[in-house]
Amino acid sequence: MTDLLDLWWVWMAAALALAVIEVMVPGFIFLGFALGALAMVAVVLAAPGFSAAALLATFAGLSLVAWILLRVAFRKQSTGARIVHDDINDT
Repeated sequence: MTDLLDLWWVWMAAALALAVIEVMVPGFIFLGFALGALAMVAVVLAAPGFSAAALLATFAGLSLVAWILLRVAFRKQSTGARIVHDDINDT
């Protein structure tokens, strides 16, 4: 198990699998995890040799940061719904 976490393509496959799950499941639950796994590809390529616990903790931290950034980004978007104050049938 520890040897698999040191491979960049395992994290890429995990990111792809989580992105596919995100498309199938309503809501933005798995998108933060997918972005965290994608960021782990860069971490594993830049600094190999971490322990499994350190890699999983880094994945958890990156996923949390990605999820928070997505919450902030999606909160700023408006729904585009208009609030109607006057009904056309009231005269």
